[in-house]
Amino acid sequence: MIFITKKLEFCASHRLYNPEFSDEKNQATFGLCNNPNGHGHNYTLEVTVCGEVVEDTGMVLDLKALKGLVQNEVIDKVDHKNLNVDVSFLTGIIPTAENLAIKFWDLLEPRIQGGRLYQIKLFESDRNFVIYRGENCEGLD
Repeated sequence: MIFITKKLEFCASHRLYNPEFSDEKNQATFGLCNNPNGHGHNYTLEVTVCGEVVEDTGMVLDLKALKGLVQNEVIDKVDHKNLNVDVSFLTGIIPTAENLAIKFWDLLEPRIQGGRLYQIKLFESDRNFVIYRGENCEGLD
């Protein structure tokens, strides 16, 4: 089993806020991330695909094709956007890094050809990141 990863970056703003919470509970839960005017991040997204090397190409899949897929399905939809209001697939979702990773998985997993999606790793900053592996490749560590 080979694992290949493509890394892309995007910038976006968001506000972490649950409309069912009081203002006090939102502040206690989300702190600075609950700024009413939002705040931004320079995100780094790593998409890892696992599979077998195809003999006639020597690749699991073409990294250029993976980049194009991630660019079209994710980056173009979130880059320089307010994740709370500008991104249709996030409507009604609190745009935490965890929820973003799950939604990115949902967009990409059915479109991967020549391997299977293994992992989404999303850095919100150099020190904060999440990893999501869905159910497809559980136990492949």
